[in-house]
Formats: sequence, C-alpha cells, structure tokens
Amino acid sequence: MKNFILLVLIFPFVMYSQKIKKGTAAKKTTVGVSALVRINDSIPLLIPHEEGGKYGFVNQQGKMIIRPEYTNVGFFTEDCNLTNSPDPKVRKFGSSKYASVRKDGIDYRIDEQGRRVYIFRDNDLGKCDSEYRKQLFHAYIKNGFYGVIEDAKFQNPEDYRQYTIYPQYQYIHVLEGDDLNHPLMIASLNDRFGVVDISNKVIIPFEYADIKRNLSWKTARLFEVSRDGKHFYFVDAGNKAY
Repeated sequence: MKNFILLVLIFPFVMYSQKIKKGTAAKKTTVGVSALVRINDSIPLLIPHEEGGKYGFVNQQGKMIIRPEYTNVGFFTEDCNLTNSPDPKVRKFGSSKYASVRKDGIDYRIDEQGRRVYIFRDNDLGKCDSEYRKQLFHAYIKNGFYGVIEDAKFQNPEDYRQYTIYPQYQYIHVLEGDDLNHPLMIASLNDRFGVVDISNKVIIPFEYADIKRNLSWKTARLFEVSRDGKHFYFVDAGNKAY
C-alpha cells in the first residue's frame, strides 16, 4: 500500500479508477521557472504546507505554488508501487516528478504544475523491494533519562565511556536516515523538542512543542515541527521554516 509522509507514517490508500474523468482534473496552474529555482540542494523544490486545514505546496522561498485543497499530501518523491507497476503506461507516474495527494477521499498523483494526472488503482500497484538496514545506534534509558548507545560497543551500563550520548534527555528518538553512522536524533529537554547529532551537537534548537517522528528527514531532509503541538510545518537543518 502507498505511504504518505505528512500526516501519518503509514496511510493506507483507497484505490480508484486509473483514468481521471472529465471535470475531476485540478485547475491548471502556471508555475514560472523562477518559482522552482533550487536554493537549497538538499531539500525538495516543492514542500508541503498547511493553510486553513488544507494542504498545498510552497517553493523553497516559501511562496505558495500549488494551492491548499488537499486533506493529505506527500513529497514529490518516487513511488515504488507505481514504478514497479505491471502496466508500463503507469510506471512514469511513480517518478519523483510527481507527488501523492488526497482530495475528497480520492488519491492522485500530481505534477509540479499542480495538475492531477493519475488516480490510484489497486490493479496498477507493483511490489516494492524493501531492503532492511539495522540501525547501529539506539536510545537507552538510565535512571529515567534517555541517552544513545552503539549496540556493537555497549556492554556495561555503569561505564559512562560506553555511551555515545550519556543519558540526559527526557526523550530520544533515533531518526531513520541514509547514513547509519551519523544519525540525527529528536530529543526532549525541559519539555521542549529539538534535534541533536551523534556527537550531541544541537542541530535544531530546543524550542518546539513537538517534532514528528516520521520519514520527512530521510525522504526530504526536513523536520516536521510545531510550536503549539497542533499546527505543524517543516524546517530544514538550518531551522528555516517552510
């Protein structure tokens, strides 16, 4: 089943007819070349953004490019279920040129112009080949505080030298990423959330009420944060908001 990023870690799709019927396509959006200029090479050109309870996409400058009309959206990223589709005509919609969105209970792929170009159909979905990569580091609780250990080196919890990060936080979650040797961690300190690296350097300041434990870092090099615990938005590794 297809996975959404923004609202939940795993979100099952309801599948519909492949062909988009007349009248269901989104209004054509004219996106100028300058609107899709890449400022930060590590994050997507278009970023999900919530406004008035609906989701659209902004560019790297924070300008709304695809108007907010969806109840759920993902990043412009590859969909392996579609790239492995048994129907050759469908496979192109699985590329990173498209994003998955939901409107009125129907799941679509849209292009960077905001046009709905494909409706999901169960028979179109192929099988994803998933490669399991075991994390090298894990959270460890000692005396009610969270730290980080490297499984291969940790034996004695009484030896502080064996901790990668000595237990000092209210909470730690090791984020999934491409570099298993240098993961980032969501941590909580003084009832606020931030992000630290494997050397305990602060990457995102401890100023948020919550940071979602989803795949946004692995997929898009972004963190989904909230200052009030209700309204979420994305920040990059420099804490710039989108």
